[in-house]
Amino acid sequence: MEELLYTLVALLPIATVFLLLVIAKRPAAQVMPLSYLVTAILALLIWRVPLVEVAASSIQGLVAAAEILYIVFGAIMLLNTLQESGAIAAIRQSLLGISPDRRVQLIIIAWLFGSFIEGASGFGSPAVIVVPLLVAIGFPAMAAVTAALIIQSTPSSFGAVGTPILIGMNTGLEDVPTVTDRLSELGLTQAEYLVNIGQWAGIFNGLVGSFVPLILVMVLTAGFGDRQSIAKSVSDGLAAWKFALFAGFAFTIPYLLTAIFLGPEFPSLIGGLVGLSIVVPAASRGFLVPSQTWDFPSAEQWPSSWGGQSIQADPNLSSSLSARLAWLPYVLLGFILMLTRLEFLPIRGWLQSIKLTWPGVLGTEISIASQPLFLPGSVFLLVVAITFFMHRMQPKSMQQAIGHALPMLQKTTLALGAAVLMARVFINSGVNTAGLESMPLTLANGMAAIAGQTWPLFAPIVGMVGAFVAGSVTVSNMMFSLFQFGIASDVGAPTAIILGLQCVGASAGNTICSANVVAAEASVGLAGLEGSIIRKVLLPTIYYLAFTGLLGMLVLQFFPAAV
Repeated sequence: MEELLYTLVALLPIATVFLLLVIAKRPAAQVMPLSYLVTAILALLIWRVPLVEVAASSIQGLVAAAEILYIVFGAIMLLNTLQESGAIAAIRQSLLGISPDRRVQLIIIAWLFGSFIEGASGFGSPAVIVVPLLVAIGFPAMAAVTAALIIQSTPSSFGAVGTPILIGMNTGLEDVPTVTDRLSELGLTQAEYLVNIGQWAGIFNGLVGSFVPLILVMVLTAGFGDRQSIAKSVSDGLAAWKFALFAGFAFTIPYLLTAIFLGPEFPSLIGGLVGLSIVVPAASRGFLVPSQTWDFPSAEQWPSSWGGQSIQADPNLSSSLSARLAWLPYVLLGFILMLTRLEFLPIRGWLQSIKLTWPGVLGTEISIASQPLFLPGSVFLLVVAITFFMHRMQPKSMQQAIGHALPMLQKTTLALGAAVLMARVFINSGVNTAGLESMPLTLANGMAAIAGQTWPLFAPIVGMVGAFVAGSVTVSNMMFSLFQFGIASDVGAPTAIILGLQCVGASAGNTICSANVVAAEASVGLAGLEGSIIRKVLLPTIYYLAFTGLLGMLVLQFFPAAV
């Protein structure tokens, strides 16, 4: 009974966010500071975390929030620069040349290009790149944010060239005697075991993720189509099923093969690149493209709940730039991000060598380390500088780009900062005098007590909780990989399969994390619509978790002796 009570109490911070943000429809600027306060009070009074630990965790959260804001600022600056140079008009015309159908445009930009960016950079980069680009070519801001969040599921398991597994899983499992002993029995090294985990994550994601483009277009047409007939809006999404599944498999097949044969570094990168190289030419030729073109209602009919566009896209705007020159900054962005993440190149080491550290914050064991040049925000700003010269811009245009970027950040600073502070206090609550495990582990233990042999159904949910709170698949894997390993051993399930489910669940949690929602909103100057957005992505997230859990149960029936 006592364990159940602590589990329910540990659920309070998450419940506060969900109830106020999603049910009560309060803006994140109100909800997240309150959730941080609830978490801090629980940490101090119930978990008996020393005040200095809570303060140190809060400082750690402030630094993390500043890093996210830096990334968002870089993304906004790039978009504004392209707007000022005329590149956005040229990009818009080039996309219309591929297909005027918004469903096709969404799949190409969000699903394929977004997945490539996730594979190259991770850590929320797809949203802050894809959202402004979609808005700039005429998508409602809320539609763009919703789409960018939904696609951050499948590619996130291998984001930033495999960081969630190579860093997240590895950190959670390395130098643990029970893990080391088990790997010795199996005759595996830690590196080989991580590859095995990545293979299972790739299998689950490959199967579940193949249907994400179809879900994506159905959410688009149902939520942003004909408001007089829901049935027609849904059927408009289903009408694109052939193209959506084609694009889904064009990504997931190379993604899965890469995970199985090459390891966890490149599945999302290669899947995105191969998918783009297949789908874009096919769409240009009309292959499997719906016969009837779908578009949004005219902008005058858009309800205020869709969000105002901070980047206006004039359909009559023309540009002297060629499509190739207009797209080149995005090509450079993806290429440079990829180069900075590859370990066998010296660039990564050079950028990481510039490090700002604060070991033992306020005398605690909490440490802060920031690598500003390694953050995607620095790459964004580098590409902005290159674009200024490449597009032969005037200094006045750059001043306008900066002037438009700063007010957009101001709207979201409070909500984003409080969300990250709450996450750090929640995660660091394991240092306490009450003899309790941290709040995330307390929650997970409560779920394990309920689940028993049906744990494969619950393993993805634990991963989701970690990512929902932390806003990171990598951090979720760090928190829960050892816990999942222990539960798998206790119930006699193959540990690599359970850890694969953990990773996939964490990827699903990425879509509904409040910090990710706020950051995506900020990239187009939105604020206060977090609850509405989470409600729109909730069903796709439930699909992802349920399908993954059922697949996990099914796989264990056929591969009970897997590692």
